[in-house]
Amino acid sequence: MAKGKEIISVKEFRVKPESRIRLKDHATGYKGKGLDKKHAGELLEQSRVQLAKIQDALYAHNRYSVLIIFQAMDAAGKDGAVKHIMSGFNPLGVKVYSFKAPTAHELDHYYFWRHELALPARGEIAIHNRSHYENVLVTRIHPDFVMGENIPGVESVKAVDKDFWEKRFKQIRRFEKNLTDNGTIILKFFLHLSKKEQKKRFLERIDDPSKNWKFSLSDLKERGYWDEYQKAYEDAMGATSTDSSPWFIIPADDKWYARLAIASVIQDQFKKLDLSYPKVDSAQREELQKAKAKLMSEGLESDPKKGSKKAKKTGVK
Repeated sequence: MAKGKEIISVKEFRVKPESRIRLKDHATGYKGKGLDKKHAGELLEQSRVQLAKIQDALYAHNRYSVLIIFQAMDAAGKDGAVKHIMSGFNPLGVKVYSFKAPTAHELDHYYFWRHELALPARGEIAIHNRSHYENVLVTRIHPDFVMGENIPGVESVKAVDKDFWEKRFKQIRRFEKNLTDNGTIILKFFLHLSKKEQKKRFLERIDDPSKNWKFSLSDLKERGYWDEYQKAYEDAMGATSTDSSPWFIIPADDKWYARLAIASVIQDQFKKLDLSYPKVDSAQREELQKAKAKLMSEGLESDPKKGSKKAKKTGVK
């Protein structure tokens, strides 16, 4: 059986810094021949085991935190990816946040505020299902949403122009650079779904009563802006993929492949951290040996009900 690292090329997914992106040039499905759904499932299970070990070391090392971001068009499989990948982690060290439209209270703060509240502590992993990037994606398609933020100097939609978006991209780069400089590892995934596959999944949600809750007419409305969203994603990823905070474009038409690809990227990036368990000094080692001796001596003392070990040997009661 071929190894996962020989099949999944992480470099193929990574967006180079300051690159011009054309999503049409990126595959939306698996085009290789060395992998099938069953094989991918086996490799994914192996990745889960490795991710669990790495997460344990991450928590003990207590120097880094990890922020994993998922962005995509509707029905691209973000929820499923989070569910399958997270199953390899200890839930005590992972927090998942799904961001919807901001509330009135959230709009009274700058747009990073609610996302800052959901950042991981050292040793923890946070997964953001949608993120601060909604503020250069959804708001890019619907610039009138920006007016709800009450930004000084932005008095009308006309002010939400090219310079406005360039300024936001710069703010995002600065925000993420501050995080990475202070020990947060950021991995950003765009699940690249084809329009044809989205249609198929929408119809499945409509026809399957158990999936009806996943579909709303607003999803269909946003589908009408497909080309605009593709352009918004191209601009956002091209402007904000950096060496320290990279974007990865994951083919999403085949869910089984997308999940394995995501797990492979996470595993590959974790290995670069050179994590280690804390080492104890001589004084701590001495304390450990004392504790061990005390634990080993338990049961050797006299038992008032059965008599001492010595008493049993001599027959004395």
